[in-house]
Amino acid sequence: MGYSPLFICSEICLAQGFCGGAGQAAERIIMALNLDTIRATADRVAASHHLEVVDLEFQGGGGKFRTLRVFIEKNAEERAKLAARAAEESTEEVVLPKGIPVEMLSGVTHEDCAMFAQDFGTVLDVEDLMPGTEYTLEVSSPGLERKLYRPSDYARFTGSLVKVQTFTPVNNNRQWQGRLTEFAGDVLTLDLSAVKQKGKAKKAATATVVEIPLANVEKAQVVAEF
Repeated sequence: MGYSPLFICSEICLAQGFCGGAGQAAERIIMALNLDTIRATADRVAASHHLEVVDLEFQGGGGKFRTLRVFIEKNAEERAKLAARAAEESTEEVVLPKGIPVEMLSGVTHEDCAMFAQDFGTVLDVEDLMPGTEYTLEVSSPGLERKLYRPSDYARFTGSLVKVQTFTPVNNNRQWQGRLTEFAGDVLTLDLSAVKQKGKAKKAATATVVEIPLANVEKAQVVAEF
């Protein structure tokens, strides 16, 4: 089976409700929702399927529209196997999108997402980790233009084009795009000449490179190249 850049699996799950008024119930739900525990549970379930949790997001409060999103990928060992098979050009086993480095791919399939969603959803309900009314559980790969969170992400995707938004301006600009040429000492080095800068970034690009401390990165993501 080939690997697509993005898979999504959704499930509507039922969670135990609370007695009392709507306002009181909403407050109790928010207080009872422990995202650290949910993340730890997701990590445990993912590991049993040779997967890793890239990120976990929760949207909504005590109302009906609550969504828990989990982004997964194959673990390092499974990704290494995928890369090895791709290097051997076993096209019958591995079909990669043209021009996309294998390391950019999560390696997950529809089946991976479905199995994880089923097992994780069951644990969430049995352990009552999503108290309140029903919620939607969405499980997907992080996609090609994945977000970068941990230092290991920046090290792994060194050499890729990235978009970075900073908390405080660097050279009077908070939006940068370039090639991540180095990540050392918790500092990102972007080659600005790799892309055409626009707007404020063009005016702020007085040099061909910019260095951004990781602590100043509000958000960052990979830019897909085809």
